[in-house]
Amino acid sequence: MSNAELVVVGTFLNKVEAEIAQGALEAAEIESIVSADDAGGVDPSLSMGGVRLLVRAEDVERAGRLVQSK
Repeated sequence: MSNAELVVVGTFLNKVEAEIAQGALEAAEIESIVSADDAGGVDPSLSMGGVRLLVRAEDVERAGRLVQSK
């Protein structure tokens, strides 16, 4: 996803929920990235702002529909 504008398509309470949504996007052939400020997974309690799921700007509408249906 180099040089692509990334947009947050969903914010989740934990990484597991974000990865489940990421799996739904993957099944629809939409690339995504899970982003969390959790010290590289060392301290999950640091992700107070939630875990974000990002997609390319051109995929945001379709991805948003898929994430909302989960």
